[in-house]
Amino acid sequence: MRGIFVTGTDTGVGKSVVAAAICAALTGRGETVAAFKPVVTGLDETPPGGWPPDHELLAAAGGGRQAPSEVTPYTFGRPVSPHYAAQLEGEPIDPRRIRAAAGSAARGADALVCEGVGGLLVPIALGYSVRDLAVELEMPALVVARSGLGTINHSLLTVEAARAAGLRVAGLVISPWPERPKPIEQSNRATVEELTRIRVSCLPPTTPSELASAGDTLPLEEWI
Repeated sequence: MRGIFVTGTDTGVGKSVVAAAICAALTGRGETVAAFKPVVTGLDETPPGGWPPDHELLAAAGGGRQAPSEVTPYTFGRPVSPHYAAQLEGEPIDPRRIRAAAGSAARGADALVCEGVGGLLVPIALGYSVRDLAVELEMPALVVARSGLGTINHSLLTVEAARAAGLRVAGLVISPWPERPKPIEQSNRATVEELTRIRVSCLPPTTPSELASAGDTLPLEEWI
């Protein structure tokens, strides 16, 4: 299916904001966009910075075409990895249900924007990782990374893990990219780009009301 699989080098790197910015930008261009996330955890906690929970954010970014419940088949309150949240709350995660939900979300849409959970090797269920889902959906991957110290190693490991499974990495995004980047941040961007041979784009700091304009700064035509 036409679309992009948004993954990250870690949890909390800005995947949801990048995925929502892509949804909002494509919607603003007149495309019918479907958003999907296999599992949302941490609903017992208030998201930082005034942002809504991931499935609500993605549903709104797509223009309200989907209800939040149509964006994800599984939600959990505990702020832990999907497989552990499922164990704690007594609701096993069935990969077949996730695949079916992704197909239902994409039906009738011009593009599917799928956001992973944490990094590529995070277990959605024991024996079934985020990377396994990305391979099954057969979409190019977009890696979201931090700007600061440590991001070179995290980015290279994520790209290597993606390529080892046969995934095509369409691009990398550093999020958020500061208005006045430090020399180390500029060096990190250049180094990751040179070593991976993948264009590294940057998403500026944004707000829920500015997602479409932020997404328009990204090279969407190259990715999707």
